[in-house]
Amino acid sequence: MTSPDARTAWQLTHDLDQFLPRAANFLHSEPALHTALLSVTDMLRTRGLHVYGDEDPLFGIRADGEGTVSGAFVWTPPHALALSPLTDDAAADELAGILGDAGRKPPGVGGESATAAAFAAAWQRRTGADATVSFPQRLYRLGTLTPPEPSPAGSARVATGADRALLARWHGEFHEAIGEKGGMDAGEWADARIAYGGATLWETPDGTPVAMGGNTRLVAGQVRIAPVYTPAALRGRGYAGAVTVAVSRAALAAGADEVLLFTDVGNATSNALYQRIGFRPVRDFTQYDFTRAG
Repeated sequence: MTSPDARTAWQLTHDLDQFLPRAANFLHSEPALHTALLSVTDMLRTRGLHVYGDEDPLFGIRADGEGTVSGAFVWTPPHALALSPLTDDAAADELAGILGDAGRKPPGVGGESATAAAFAAAWQRRTGADATVSFPQRLYRLGTLTPPEPSPAGSARVATGADRALLARWHGEFHEAIGEKGGMDAGEWADARIAYGGATLWETPDGTPVAMGGNTRLVAGQVRIAPVYTPAALRGRGYAGAVTVAVSRAALAAGADEVLLFTDVGNATSNALYQRIGFRPVRDFTQYDFTRAG
């Protein structure tokens, strides 16, 4: 990895094989707070560098003279830059300067709320862009799993290749419902999840799928549940809770030390549901979109 300026601690690279060994100890030190970076780099490693888009990803670490890492980011254009929590605003300002000076123009930033706000403010100062909150989220960690009672009739099963079309359609409907563009093509997302058993369906007793729960691969002891989706006409019947419990149990059985999920802060229903199941708040995260002023 090379630094664009000898005076700065940020070092950038397009080489995932250079980034991962340097960043591994830092990312694994707080798997919950780094869950997005861990899952994105795992997907890049297993599915290819262009799984999220045609442009090459950019990676960065912030390290002192002895090589101790205190920050990291992953940027997969055309999506927002994913930034780890940083210890001070100066680190965010420094990164904004390096990217701006190099002509890099991320369309937004996502990360722990204080860090994302610091980077967004720095980006505004340095580029004149407008920064608006697009997606406030809350990260939850599973405590004691508490299945809701009564559970809806039916059972869970891991999705297979025969479910590809359904997974792709529900992936699209989920992102339409939350007003966010998916990070991957829907078909590619379905293929990736099917490849490692990363999508679970809740079916009624007659075998009709009524809800979906996705999960990331086990990385650094953590699995994140994403997404959980029930078609609008089928909501309010306990299917989302049932599939979330099934995915959580499978993650724990596979050896996960932490089972995580993100919620939309503004969705009181989902936040209440996950807390009833046993998830507890960890920290708030925010995504900002950047647009040119005027």
